[in-house]
Amino acid sequence: MKNARSVFFLLLLLTIGCNSFKKSESSNFEKSQILKLHNQSKNVKLEKSQRLILADSAYNLIKTKPLDSLTLATLYNKSNIHYALKQIDSSSFYDQLLLEQSNLIQNKYYAGKASQAIAYYFDAIAQFDSAYFYYNQSKNYFQSIIDSSQVGRRLLSMGQIQKNQNDFFGSKETLTEALQFLQPEKDINYIASCYSALASNHRKLLNYDEAINYHLKAIELSKSSKNILAYKNNLATTYIDNKKYKNAITLLNSVYNDTLLQKKSSQYARVLDNLAYAQWLSNNNQSENLFIKALDIRLLNKDRRGQISSYTHLGEFYAEKDRKKAFVYFDSVIVLSKDLKIPKAEKDVLVHLMNLDDKNTNLKDRYIFLQDSLYAAELKVKTQFAKYKYDDKLKQEAILRLEKENAEQALKASKERNQKIMYLGGAVFLASLLAFAFFIFSQRTKQLKQKNKSEKLAAIYETEAELSRRLHDDHGGRLNQTMLLVENDADKSIVLDNLEKLYKQSRDFSRDINEVDTGPYFWENLLAMVKLRTPTDVKLFISGAKEINWNIIPLTTKTALFKIMQELMINLKKHSGASIVAITFQNTNDVLQINYEDDGNGATQEELRLKNGLLNTEKRILAIGGSIIFESEKGNGFKAAIQFPI
Repeated sequence: MKNARSVFFLLLLLTIGCNSFKKSESSNFEKSQILKLHNQSKNVKLEKSQRLILADSAYNLIKTKPLDSLTLATLYNKSNIHYALKQIDSSSFYDQLLLEQSNLIQNKYYAGKASQAIAYYFDAIAQFDSAYFYYNQSKNYFQSIIDSSQVGRRLLSMGQIQKNQNDFFGSKETLTEALQFLQPEKDINYIASCYSALASNHRKLLNYDEAINYHLKAIELSKSSKNILAYKNNLATTYIDNKKYKNAITLLNSVYNDTLLQKKSSQYARVLDNLAYAQWLSNNNQSENLFIKALDIRLLNKDRRGQISSYTHLGEFYAEKDRKKAFVYFDSVIVLSKDLKIPKAEKDVLVHLMNLDDKNTNLKDRYIFLQDSLYAAELKVKTQFAKYKYDDKLKQEAILRLEKENAEQALKASKERNQKIMYLGGAVFLASLLAFAFFIFSQRTKQLKQKNKSEKLAAIYETEAELSRRLHDDHGGRLNQTMLLVENDADKSIVLDNLEKLYKQSRDFSRDINEVDTGPYFWENLLAMVKLRTPTDVKLFISGAKEINWNIIPLTTKTALFKIMQELMINLKKHSGASIVAITFQNTNDVLQINYEDDGNGATQEELRLKNGLLNTEKRILAIGGSIIFESEKGNGFKAAIQFPI
């Protein structure tokens, strides 16, 4: 009987195992099929309709499966194909579905992509407040996964909306922020677009020199031949506004004769119209035919916004020669601007009509009405964008506070659950960390002995001696005390308190000896270290760092700078007693200069010589050909002037 029962259970286990294996095998096969269909649907060599069939097949198979990243990728691809087929409603539906499902599994990447697509849709239908909201939401998703490029690109889109809605100051602020996130190695065209938008803002604010400067930057940086032609045309319009007609004509002639400019395109008509306008303003009488030719192309292309520009310029051209023609062209602008809902174009042309018919009170009344309406609308837009930014800032701060509180609660719960093993494990961990630290120093010293000159070795020996002293005096003494407490069964709260202090010492020590990240995020890491080591009651002012191209600074200089700033901040925290700290960065004549100043207690020259950390920083700088000058008197604050050759 016992043997029979054993055989039965064995057969049952084998049956269950076989069924599980079959289910697993079937699931893997289906997933493989879905992935195959998904990849085929992304093949741009196929017709869009064929790609949609493949994407639909993949989606129909995967929507019955548990939600995962492949589901999101399938949805994202399906939405893109619908958009390419101009099936806008279907594309929008799947964008919203993608956003909902991405949030369900907290996939920030696809949530960011979905928000971007929704924003683009609202942007296209001129619902700019909704577009701005979703671009900002997309930016926040990508910021949470530290995707700098995507953050910069969303900020660029937000800045463009603000510019187009006449919020020029707000746009400048947003675009300047975008430049801090965009990366030259992969975002060069976006950076150029940022500069072009900044130029437009300055042009609208009548800062023509700044506008020209930014236009030239955009032209220099852009890798797109098509965009360069557009930027040159925009630069020419700025020259026209600044009454530099010869510059505008020369530039527009070069664009006009460029073989890349298609002779029937809207861009060609724009260049032609601007060239005619510049020639006419410079008293060239050959402009009429160019004006007419530009208008004909715009009529052919059904470029109604472009027609407004052509009619306006033709009205100005005929204002003194043929008033009837001028009225006809200006009236055409009014009809189009009302139809396209561009009240600013109507307001601008009313100025010309009032000059032609200064006794017409209806024109004046209409102008005043439009001016008041536009002012109210612009004020509303600026307020709305500012509120979005303020609300978003509050939201981000609330999220950070919540994350901090959750982390603190989790840490507290973990301590309560693991009190018995915490101090023993902590002691072992700290001992291992200290041993590892000694090993790292040993290896680094060997490498530096082989590579560096005697000046560099002196700085390293001093640093090693200081760190060894800290290990022996600070860590060793407290670790010995903790082990005695454990051996004598001391109160656990005292042991835990000692262990926490040991952990903090070890953490700080680890930060001091870690390799410096000299990559593309060097400045962000340096700023984070400085802020982290600044006492909460000290006001910190940093200027000039964002204007420096950190990518061209040598790696050895970055490393030395990081260590130097680290030692200055340690000195601030331990000895200064300052309430204000100012750090200024400047790059002039191939020299990187950093000025540090605080209003603390200061120190005598004798006290400065006794501070090993500051002496080591001086040796580090001298070892790579730099210099540092300390200025300090007891009670009169502390200054340090640092220079590095680049």
